[in-house]
Amino acid sequence: MRLWLSKNSEVPLREQLVRQVMLGIISDDLKPGQRLPSTRELARRFSIHSNTVSAAYRDLERRGWLEFRKGSGVYVRALAESATEALSTPLELDQLISSFLSFARVQGFSLAEIQTRIKHWLELQPPDHFLVAEPDPDLREILSAEIEEATGFRVSVAAPEECADAERLAGAVVVALYGQAERVRAALPPGTTLLLLHTRSIPESLQAEKPPPPDALIAVVSRWPKFLEWSRVVLVAAGVDPSALNFRDARTQGWEKGLRSSTFVITDPVTARHLPANCDARVFRFIADSSLEELRNFVGQFLTG
Repeated sequence: MRLWLSKNSEVPLREQLVRQVMLGIISDDLKPGQRLPSTRELARRFSIHSNTVSAAYRDLERRGWLEFRKGSGVYVRALAESATEALSTPLELDQLISSFLSFARVQGFSLAEIQTRIKHWLELQPPDHFLVAEPDPDLREILSAEIEEATGFRVSVAAPEECADAERLAGAVVVALYGQAERVRAALPPGTTLLLLHTRSIPESLQAEKPPPPDALIAVVSRWPKFLEWSRVVLVAAGVDPSALNFRDARTQGWEKGLRSSTFVITDPVTARHLPANCDARVFRFIADSSLEELRNFVGQFLTG
């Protein structure tokens, strides 16, 4: 990796060196395990004090970017959690971008050239999360939980009209239920990728579920009212006596009282996280298995390379 230092820059020499090494590691110009020039070598190359180089290396070691090997030198560490934390705040990211721009300008690149190349590289970056577009806020959270659990990929949520916001769309693959396709497409900029999700059918929801015993007391709990309605249809279709069903809105105070006395509790993925301990929970999924598999394939083929 080529390094350059500007003694006329307002950015301190130590900070210039720190940011260049970080950029080199992020861009893969500097590989994990690669040996860096010694403190004395760099100081001599740029005619600067060796303490400046030493301070930069120590700073990078403290942040987890470099490691000192006794008797061997300074080496690039694998980009572990401790290193990524160095870029976890907007201030750190702004400083890194500012340093990169300063270095590029010192090298003689015009602002127009820098903008063109940055835009080019941004367009090459794969998406880093799904964006669930859904008008119902409670259903948004349920869909988000199911997708994140099925794919292991980060998920954010938005109302359809919020999908016109370019900042919100940055790095996102938009997903929506088939019933919301027209509304979401109308809000999205032309050419935006939209993945549509099927919901589970009643037979799919009942698959692998054993019929409950005749004397079973079944609690159905959710903070989404339509989940309660949907569950009633599914359970009655399965032959469950409606009088054995106890429906509870998890938005109301005291909804969790007495749940342990139920034979089992049917709930959604979000409410399941808040059930009292020792409840026999049966989490019903809203998204069809075929759609979840499509999302997993998308992550495998396009998002993780």
